[in-house]
Amino acid sequence: MKKLLALTAIAAAVVGAHAQDFPSKPINIVVPFAAGGPTDRVARDLAEALRKPLGGVSIVVDNVPGAGSSIGAAKVARANPDGYTLLLNHIGMSTIPTLVRNVPFKVETDFEYLGIVNDVPMTLISKPSMQANNYKELSAWIAANKGKINLGNAGVGSASHLCGLLFQTATKTEMTPVPYKGTAPAITDLIGGQIDLLCDQTTNTSPQIEAKKVKAFAVTTNKRLTTPLLKDLPTLQESGLKDFQVTIWHGLYAPKGTPAAVTKKLNDALKVALKDPDFIKKQEGLGAVVASDGRIEPDGHKKFVNAEIAKWSPIIKAAGVYAD
Repeated sequence: MKKLLALTAIAAAVVGAHAQDFPSKPINIVVPFAAGGPTDRVARDLAEALRKPLGGVSIVVDNVPGAGSSIGAAKVARANPDGYTLLLNHIGMSTIPTLVRNVPFKVETDFEYLGIVNDVPMTLISKPSMQANNYKELSAWIAANKGKINLGNAGVGSASHLCGLLFQTATKTEMTPVPYKGTAPAITDLIGGQIDLLCDQTTNTSPQIEAKKVKAFAVTTNKRLTTPLLKDLPTLQESGLKDFQVTIWHGLYAPKGTPAAVTKKLNDALKVALKDPDFIKKQEGLGAVVASDGRIEPDGHKKFVNAEIAKWSPIIKAAGVYAD
């Protein structure tokens, strides 16, 4: 027993020493999506904002896309729990448990939750030739064209795919999903009239809306946005779709078992980064709102993700479309 206690004390001392020295080498942030996309841009902005509160350490973004974000998430779940391999994932963290049937980890138990980073609103847009000019007219058009509507998305598990599933559930209308390999080709076909509708992040849709290449009907937040370009768009809730709210939030995670002292350092650094004026300005440029509520705390982050899992699970099961 004395030997066991001694070994335990030594192990605790070693962990404490490592935590005190943390970080002493570069940190990797795994992004489970391709480079150049919205989540990748958030990760790179965040990496820069985290450097200063973490003592100027180098932070590298590692893109590991595939299978509804589960491949990159699995890499982090298997990583050494020392704080040097982190995950930045979006709403996909709450859809993986249902969207990926053979997922090799558990979202609820295989990660340390470090805090929510931001929320990105979404917009419902259509091809430019759409006859409707407001949501009321679009709703009538949808009712008159049941069975003939093509709804684009950027691939299974993407933000636009999830928003599309929720929109079909809310309107009680089955639409033909048209998946693409990314948002860019989906928007290209929407502009060309090959598909009818798309629900995607403001980071992707704002330039097309501003250029009047597509028609915009509503935002998916619970309140109207304040940005000049989108401030006149109604919310889908005020347009009649009760409880319809989708924002593409991003959260930061570490492997389960990362020492508490290290996760505290990371959470403390995150809270400093979220107040960084340059980071806030960059996020506003993407149409994102930097988190400032209780979700920036680990407990609040985890409770929020669990609630999102409960929200999305029945919607994905009803659709019967999976990433594996």
